[in-house]
Amino acid sequence: MITELQGLPDGVTGFEISGKVRAEDFRDVVLPAVERAAASGDVRFLFMISEFAGMSGGALWQDLQLGFEHLRAFKRIALVTDIGWVHHLTGLFGWMTPGDTRIFSLAERDAAMTWVEG
Repeated sequence: MITELQGLPDGVTGFEISGKVRAEDFRDVVLPAVERAAASGDVRFLFMISEFAGMSGGALWQDLQLGFEHLRAFKRIALVTDIGWVHHLTGLFGWMTPGDTRIFSLAERDAAMTWVEG
């Protein structure tokens, strides 16, 4: 499930990911937020992941489409998690993500916010 975070600084869009991510999460939560952010300029995302049970095939497809459709709009993505394998995979494949991507621990949430906002 993906829920949009509220109360973030202007220009930053945040999400909390928990459990299993499905295509509907991208369609109903992420896509509208990306379109709003892209319309106002740069896309700067903060993803908080405390637990992750995988993605459905449809969610993976939606994620790939989203990146291609708004490729030039993405400026920064901060991934905040203590899940080791997510850190590892992001380190290996982060270069494929549009814009700059950095990984932060949950304890570094404020640093992640400062970085993604800058």
